[in-house]
Amino acid sequence: MQLDTRLNLKLTQKLVMTPQLQQAIKLLQLSKLELIDSIHQEMVENPVLEEEAQETSSEEQQTLGNEESGSEKSRENREEEFDWRSYLNDSMDSGYAAYEPYADTGEMPSYENTLSRKATLSEHLIWQLSLSRSDDQIRAIAEHIIGNLDNDGYLRVSVKELSEMTGRTDEEVAEALRLVQSFDPPGVAATDLKECLVLQAAQLDTDGELVVAIIQDYLPLLQKKDHAAIARKIGVTVDDVVMASKVIENFEPKPGRSFGGEDPVYIVPDIYVVRDGKDFVILLNDDGLPRLKVSPFYRRMLKERQQLSSQTVEYVESKFKSALWLIRSIEQRQKTIYRTMESILKFQREFFEKGPSSLKPMVLRDVAEDIEMHESTISRVTTNKYVHTPHGILELKYFFCSGLRCAEGSVSSISVQERIRKIILEEDHQRPYSDQKIVEILRSQGIAIARRTVTKYRIEQNILSTTERKRMSR
Repeated sequence: MQLDTRLNLKLTQKLVMTPQLQQAIKLLQLSKLELIDSIHQEMVENPVLEEEAQETSSEEQQTLGNEESGSEKSRENREEEFDWRSYLNDSMDSGYAAYEPYADTGEMPSYENTLSRKATLSEHLIWQLSLSRSDDQIRAIAEHIIGNLDNDGYLRVSVKELSEMTGRTDEEVAEALRLVQSFDPPGVAATDLKECLVLQAAQLDTDGELVVAIIQDYLPLLQKKDHAAIARKIGVTVDDVVMASKVIENFEPKPGRSFGGEDPVYIVPDIYVVRDGKDFVILLNDDGLPRLKVSPFYRRMLKERQQLSSQTVEYVESKFKSALWLIRSIEQRQKTIYRTMESILKFQREFFEKGPSSLKPMVLRDVAEDIEMHESTISRVTTNKYVHTPHGILELKYFFCSGLRCAEGSVSSISVQERIRKIILEEDHQRPYSDQKIVEILRSQGIAIARRTVTKYRIEQNILSTTERKRMSR
């Protein structure tokens, strides 16, 4: 075997994801609120970035004109006198501007003291426990019970386990459990759904014997809304069962729901599609989006680079380039969103004119080819982006859906779901359509669809079955 050394020249192409490109891709898939947070964070970390002042009216500009002209020279003098070399040296490591805290901290409360939040379920229960007249031992056990509740307000450990944890008898634990179960919200500290509903029924002002009986023995029949079978087994009228079921429907199956979980996330449309006569106009929603610019102070600084150290020049240039790239990335993001919405409007114009029943099948490739971009880019653009349309606020991904074969070619699955919903709304409530009957109606309209597909679409829209809809109409 002979070994030798050779030099080979090889030319290859590789896609290199630079930090700037990664940032542009990240900005593209952010929602509007996330983009605003990201911009504010960049403004904190990059002193070269500034937010443009809001445009003033002509009257305000005329009023402020003399003041600005009179103060311009003094402002320039202050900038010349400012020791920006020391400023940069002090903030070089962190990238943050020097900050002088408020001098007299005794006059104003701290920022943390001005914040508020809603009480958690545990805090709400502990507060009620502190107002109770129980002895210290029961209180201590009750605190253990409260600490073992899940986010829905259910107790997921047994009385025996609580006895072992606290070193108390089963009777003492049961007494503490009854105490916690008497607190607000009703049904808290129950071990299962049935007990949760019974606890809420026990707090009714009226006689709740029938309600409790239904909960304890006939919940499966109640879920099926088989009021006649419940009435027959208990020996009461169907009207009595219907009235009791309406009471149970008002109970809360998850008592801790109003306390647990994160704060709601509000949807802010990125785009508005507004009707203008026979046409539609696309408007980007820039409300709350900071308009960025590069600080003129740092521009002048780079012009006088001969007075700066090489380290300072390198620092300012890197922040300058980062600021420019961010501004361009945001502009490119807005242009891409606009072009994508423009293409969607072209393909789905009938939707905007007539509604969901006119939505056409469309895939990412259709828009990608139309605006000459990659499918992955369209996927990022349509993620977490919402448009305000004449038919409600919808995610951009809503407009991309599969199709079903019909006499005229194909229709979107969403439009078929809308047709099924309308068929059921217009049916005779005393004689509701079966899924097979809906299949026949759709076929008469030129849409070939299987019965199991109708069942699937009906369930996705939370529409009850034929039997359940018939019971509801009684």
